[in-house]
Amino acid sequence: MSTKVVVPIRLWRMLRLIAHLLWGVILTSWLFPRYCREQRVLATQRWSASLLRMAQIRLRVIGKPDRLYPANTLMVANHVSWLDIFVMNAAVVSRFVAKSEIRDWPVIGRMVVNGGTLFIEREKRRDTARVTKAISQALKDGDCLAFFPEGTTADGTALKPFKSSMFQPAIEAGADVLPVALRYVDASGKVLLAASYAGDISLLQCTWNIVSEPEIYAELIFGLPVNCAGKSRRELCHHAELTIATALSLPLPGKKPVAPVDLPALVQSDPHPTDSPNPRHKDSHPA
Repeated sequence: MSTKVVVPIRLWRMLRLIAHLLWGVILTSWLFPRYCREQRVLATQRWSASLLRMAQIRLRVIGKPDRLYPANTLMVANHVSWLDIFVMNAAVVSRFVAKSEIRDWPVIGRMVVNGGTLFIEREKRRDTARVTKAISQALKDGDCLAFFPEGTTADGTALKPFKSSMFQPAIEAGADVLPVALRYVDASGKVLLAASYAGDISLLQCTWNIVSEPEIYAELIFGLPVNCAGKSRRELCHHAELTIATALSLPLPGKKPVAPVDLPALVQSDPHPTDSPNPRHKDSHPA
């Protein structure tokens, strides 16, 4: 069992996180409207990296794309924590597609709205057509978008079935689909449940669990991008599901554990993964 940090340090970390989140609201509300796309991308990456540093989260990245903001790309990742968006943005920036409930989250909701997140009303089937059109157009315009095909969070020890419907906009836009495997571990590489926002836990309790850990390692493993030309949404969904399950050494949802498939065929090669508490992206031309 890992040793928790003392309460005063937890409170200090929590206050710093809240202050940084408030700065994020100001940044996205007042400065983003004046920024060009490249400035917004760089500001998002730097703000996200700072958030990880304040929470004592070290970022490990394998197979990162060459560009900070890969155009006409739909990233798909497994979903563990409210941190996922910021962990991904610290490495590769994107606009997210998220459930509408996030708009009502304190502070974070306002910030992601200002940051250009596209929201979907999951209870309204008619809303899917609107979101599909919006995502497709954004991809055609050169945006990089991301979503979580599980549709909800898991605790990091298993995957939930991926939903294929949100792959349709990528097909209509002729985009690339880029699978991303994400997990939170301790220094020994064991999955750390502290970051999980699954089950009945509150946002406040999840955040308290995060700041209680001496250090958390967030690992991002990027798969190989697949162009949507000539592929169905079910094929794209299966490729993403298989890539992420393999990268995390987890069975496919509903399947028994099997021996790992040929990982190099699914995941981008990176002999020198990034391991930094505050990653700095070298690409000065994100778009």
